[in-house]
Amino acid sequence: MKSVKNIAIIGGQGRMGRMLGKRFSRAGAQVLGLDQPLPVKDLESLLAPVDLAVLAVPISAFTKVVDIIVPGLAPGTILVDICSVKVLPMMKMEKAYPGPVVGTHPLFGPEPEAGEKLRVALCPGGNADAGHLSMVEAVFRSSGMETFKTTPREHDQAMACIQGLNFVTTVSYFASLPPELDLERFATPSFKRRLDSARKMLNEDGLLFSSLAEDNPYTGQMIRRFKSFLNLSAAGELELLQDKALWWWRDETEKGGP
Repeated sequence: MKSVKNIAIIGGQGRMGRMLGKRFSRAGAQVLGLDQPLPVKDLESLLAPVDLAVLAVPISAFTKVVDIIVPGLAPGTILVDICSVKVLPMMKMEKAYPGPVVGTHPLFGPEPEAGEKLRVALCPGGNADAGHLSMVEAVFRSSGMETFKTTPREHDQAMACIQGLNFVTTVSYFASLPPELDLERFATPSFKRRLDSARKMLNEDGLLFSSLAEDNPYTGQMIRRFKSFLNLSAAGELELLQDKALWWWRDETEKGGP
């Protein structure tokens, strides 16, 4: 299997781009970081030796950057993205680039905690064979990450729950709390934990999560599903809902776990 020796990170000065660049470099790859303004006239020569081109750019700039980068890629270069959604970005890459495409999503942020499992979802796309996928897997694994294979559809459905629905329900919950009530005076430890958990999401990463929810084609489907269960709670079917919710821990309960 051919190994990846030269990597270009487009968006190399972003937080994720810098983090990945450092990890790839420590694993022995030669890393070229490109960022705005992109050197359009020199792209072909800069990208000529590149085995792997990683798009680490915001989804809002994705289409524009793909159109700029693709003409400069050498034949056989693997085009990779790290977007948190996969269906639409991969459709764009596959339409614009005739070479191998692999969608990836690092399921962690630019500053992972010590000991945190660094898992990366991989979605093989247009013209990417088993060899190309193995090359991408090797890059991430040699950099201390774990990988697993999925499809763009399965990925986005999962992210619609884990990122999109989590954000939407959190925003809706805190927006619905009556401001005229002195809730802090009555706050329980569990409420404080929920408040602390939501603080960064809403204050620091609100625009990011809002964009992720809007760009995921399955977010609306998951919201409608959630609404149907919320209607059950409004009808007083809380025991039924609790029983359904326990599916997540069902195996633990059946095995005598907590």
